[in-house]
Amino acid sequence: MSLPDPMRTTSAPGARSRRDRRSFKRVELRLTGRFLTDQSEDHALVTSNVSCDGALIQSPAPPESGQQIVCYFDDLGRVVAQVVRRTPDGFAVHFNTSTLKRDKLADRLTWLLNKDTLGLEEDRGATRYAATGQAIVILQDGSQLQCRLTDISLTGAAFEALGTPPYVGDRVHTGNLLAEVVRVAGKKFAVRYLRGAEASE
Repeated sequence: MSLPDPMRTTSAPGARSRRDRRSFKRVELRLTGRFLTDQSEDHALVTSNVSCDGALIQSPAPPESGQQIVCYFDDLGRVVAQVVRRTPDGFAVHFNTSTLKRDKLADRLTWLLNKDTLGLEEDRGATRYAATGQAIVILQDGSQLQCRLTDISLTGAAFEALGTPPYVGDRVHTGNLLAEVVRVAGKKFAVRYLRGAEASE
């Protein structure tokens, strides 16, 4: 699903400057996180504005224009992006995403923009039940993370990591199930299981 009309540009073709010619209008939204360069350098970031196809980022260590980076937004997840220009206090990026991923970003941004005004809560999709016991979560790089299982449902689970937890948006394996990390707080993190088209993306 695409962003609603207030989030989409409505100018007639040719009415915008080259600099502002974007598929989706950016909105002012402060998202914290980190980004990883192709030299494996890890830096903090804060967005000034964002859309489902790009963002303006504040950072004291902006990468070079044209460089591909991986952004880990605390409330949005993992997004591969390309730096399109540097700014006085950071840089702008274009997200390299599939249509499905872009639609998921649009849904998440819409939720983030309206959650405080409308009093929205996270939709977990199914009742979760308290659980105890040790678990091993397989991370994206194939390494194993020792965890303590804290609750579980038909659609996801929550863990407390004994080591460094994964990032929001990372794909992991819990048992035989592929899952996506949807929330991280300290050592604790939650995942939702991926099935069908999402699992094959």
